[in-house]
Amino acid sequence: MKRTLLEEDHEQFRELATEFNIREISPHYAAWDQAHIMPRSLWSSAGEAGLLGLAIPEEFGGMGIDDYRYRVVMDEEFVRSGHLGVALAFHLQEDLVLPYLLAYGSQELKSKWLPGMAAGDIVTSCALTEPGAGSDLRSVRTKAVREGDNWLITGQKTFIGNGVSGDGAVVLARTDGGTGRGSEDSYSLFMVSRGPGYTNGKQLDKMGVRASDTAELFFDAVPVPAADLIGEQGAGLRYVKEQLPQARLAIAVAASAVARASYDQALAYASERHAFGDSLLQFQNTRFELANMLTSVEVTQGYVDRAVLAFNAGELDEIAAAQVKLWASEQAKKISDAALQLHGGYGYILEYPIAQSFLAARLLTIFGGTSEIMRESIGRSLASGR
Repeated sequence: MKRTLLEEDHEQFRELATEFNIREISPHYAAWDQAHIMPRSLWSSAGEAGLLGLAIPEEFGGMGIDDYRYRVVMDEEFVRSGHLGVALAFHLQEDLVLPYLLAYGSQELKSKWLPGMAAGDIVTSCALTEPGAGSDLRSVRTKAVREGDNWLITGQKTFIGNGVSGDGAVVLARTDGGTGRGSEDSYSLFMVSRGPGYTNGKQLDKMGVRASDTAELFFDAVPVPAADLIGEQGAGLRYVKEQLPQARLAIAVAASAVARASYDQALAYASERHAFGDSLLQFQNTRFELANMLTSVEVTQGYVDRAVLAFNAGELDEIAAAQVKLWASEQAKKISDAALQLHGGYGYILEYPIAQSFLAARLLTIFGGTSEIMRESIGRSLASGR
């Protein structure tokens, strides 16, 4: 069936993303993957090309575009070439940091951060999770204590994307002075600049998507100006909940792109590879597997496209976003596994794109909330009659 999500303007933007991908990413991505980090120059180049901060208002150097279809196009182009590490690094800033600043940040805070983010001069990360608090954010132990005109932040965060390369982070910290599990209004969000007391641990050695750096972050009485509190004190968990739809949608979009790329890779390989004197496509099992994959890819893309339109219309709530994230990420995992199997031994070799797609897909059922957490959220909504 013909896809109806995108319009002419989006396809023109695709040309920009494709050209950037060919010029700035493809020649270097393998080296970045080996180094477990991308150069800061890539961010500057992306900012100069107009690929960062699309939703940032023009007064702060952005494009003022809140149509998420442009982000879909960019993801599809990067993932198609096996560059999910770049896509996810950008997602961390565009979908997990920027929404907090746009929705709740003061004019002063926006002026401090947004121009640099749009230009690629500033790289940020989202520091919510901790060694003892993954999806259970009410168990966060990082604390912020008010001292004069500053807050002093002390604690540890883990699994933080852009943690090595970042200049700052959105940090969730406890501000009520309590210990143990806090209440809904015990936590606040801060925009914390790298400086004295703000350090990162070594890069974590991930299975895949290694070009996007990931690390622990440590905060030792880091002074944060009171003006760098995001929104209201005690509203941190509410803000996180309100921005869940975009964070989950971003992962669903990436998962749909990985699923499509995995199918395309399997079809191309089966068309070229011969066994027992025939193309793999001449074997019924191969055709059946590809038929199943294509059907799942099309269903997933249609579902994600509907979610994108719902988000643009302000109608995608956290439960609907959990559903589409759950479905898309699980399908990406399933499809990439089947596609790898069709490659045989070559699928296990990392230089083959399907191996990278398989490793990338495995992350997406964990990143941004595990599939189990998605099911729990959906299940609770059913039990409460929502």
